[in-house]
Amino acid sequence: MTDQNCGGRATGRREFLKKVSAAAAVSALAAGGVSGAEGAKQPAEGPLPTIQLGKHRITRMVAGWNPIGGHSHTTLNMAHHMREYFTEERTVEFLLKCESEGITAWQYDYTDKSLAAIRKIREKGSQMKLICLHAERSHDIPVKKVKDDTGPIAMVHHGGVTDAMFRAGTPEKVHDYVKKVHDAGLLAGVSAHNPDNIKRIADEGWENDLFMTCFYYVTRPREEQEKQLGKVTVGEPFFASDPVDMTNVVKQVKQPCLGFKILAAGRSCWSKYSVEQAFKFAFANIKPTDGVIVGLFPEFYDEVRADAGYTRKYGAS
Repeated sequence: MTDQNCGGRATGRREFLKKVSAAAAVSALAAGGVSGAEGAKQPAEGPLPTIQLGKHRITRMVAGWNPIGGHSHTTLNMAHHMREYFTEERTVEFLLKCESEGITAWQYDYTDKSLAAIRKIREKGSQMKLICLHAERSHDIPVKKVKDDTGPIAMVHHGGVTDAMFRAGTPEKVHDYVKKVHDAGLLAGVSAHNPDNIKRIADEGWENDLFMTCFYYVTRPREEQEKQLGKVTVGEPFFASDPVDMTNVVKQVKQPCLGFKILAAGRSCWSKYSVEQAFKFAFANIKPTDGVIVGLFPEFYDEVRADAGYTRKYGAS
């Protein structure tokens, strides 16, 4: 075998792989129902339905943080891939894309990436309203600094921390956080994955302005799984009945709720139909004053446009 023949075969292989990659990309776009050309050229199809948070009006669909932060809730490789995909530049492009499709709010974590992205979209004239998920534990950035650096309309106590504090018998720490955010002049929220914690806060009449309500009780501890099911899941527990349990509580509380993980952290994304059904269920089972937070990973097709479309279709109450 000569060097020339090796080079020819290598070149042929590269051309073949390019064609396969292109075909796969087209197939993925088609599966999502949105072509690359459509995503680039077509304008937004009108305003999204909105809800009221305090004095602020935001769209019923809020862009989420998890894919940007590399929190895949699936595999470590996917987490790394998400983090690598969402460079600072792509994060800025993504947020401006969301705004162009009519989405007016972003839920974020305070990180170097989010801080840089917020500064850059503001420089470009973005009016995106911001909701910070936070907890102010000993290693967290203080509430005042988050407010001064990023200018959110609301700060929400982190759901995983909320659930852990309730299990530890220290819910007053979460309540103190609500009071501290109010003292800073911001809307205060509480996030939780356990619907019992949302119900307890509502029953006790806390003064929080909103809730973030996870459709799946992924912080369900091992001992609770063993007691209820006699077995334990590998990794986080996602049960098909969880969205019903949470939305039953959501419909009872007076505060606006932002439902998250409505797509089960990607587990309901195997087809366009399953994604659409998840949006349909969510909007049919929350109050007209509620919204959803959706993590988006638009590498393979225009998820921003597609999900904004589902919000227009099913969220107009």
